[in-house]
Amino acid sequence: MSSAIKLADYATIAPDDLDKGYAKDVVKERVKRIAELHDVLIAARSHALLIVFQGMDGSGKDGAARNVFGQCAPYGLRTYSFKKPTEEEFAHDFLWRVHKQMPAKGEIAIFNRSHYEDILIQRVHGWISEDRVKQRMAAINAFEDLVQADNNTVLLKFFLHISYEQQAIELQQRIDEPEKHWKHNPGDWQERQHWDKYMRCYEDVLNWSATPWHIIPVDQRWYRDYLVSGIVLDALEKMNLDYPPLEKEK
Repeated sequence: MSSAIKLADYATIAPDDLDKGYAKDVVKERVKRIAELHDVLIAARSHALLIVFQGMDGSGKDGAARNVFGQCAPYGLRTYSFKKPTEEEFAHDFLWRVHKQMPAKGEIAIFNRSHYEDILIQRVHGWISEDRVKQRMAAINAFEDLVQADNNTVLLKFFLHISYEQQAIELQQRIDEPEKHWKHNPGDWQERQHWDKYMRCYEDVLNWSATPWHIIPVDQRWYRDYLVSGIVLDALEKMNLDYPPLEKEK
């Protein structure tokens, strides 16, 4: 299937004219401001914010969450990592486990991988039919429309775009560096063998989604943080949040 978006057309590195030191200074200020607005979000309870990080193994999903939201209050922030469904989850429709993790008003929820796993890895390995893939994509679009319209949820979806070469470096670091051993999974190298299939499936996801994706170059992690922090801060500022007024005694 032809796609309007071709990932090969998108860079995975920062432009030459962006200074790394400048970008890091900007990120520090943005992260501070994001935490301030998050505090207002918690108090106002008028909006929710859902952050979706999708990408190949080694694309930096954990790091993006940590570096952009690290100063946010923990009581208004939730993260959830979507792994292989449990037996109970398999017994329900594929969005059942997702709906339970959606943010309430006043919360930011971060999905490390997401509901898109059910049309990515399953499609790559041929575990579901193409008709089922299209049905699930339609269900995802309807689900995302529902939560945005019905619960004032702002949805930001980030595809963390890593190069084939950089992924090999990231995965090897998990073997070579003791502090990263816990991240090592031999299965990541096996999935890497299906790189071309994953890229085609991701392209379809990017093109079929009703809610647009942000394609984030991640070979240089400082540039990833620069882009993600700017998009998140812009979304929070557009909510026009304010602390609720003091309730008068009756």
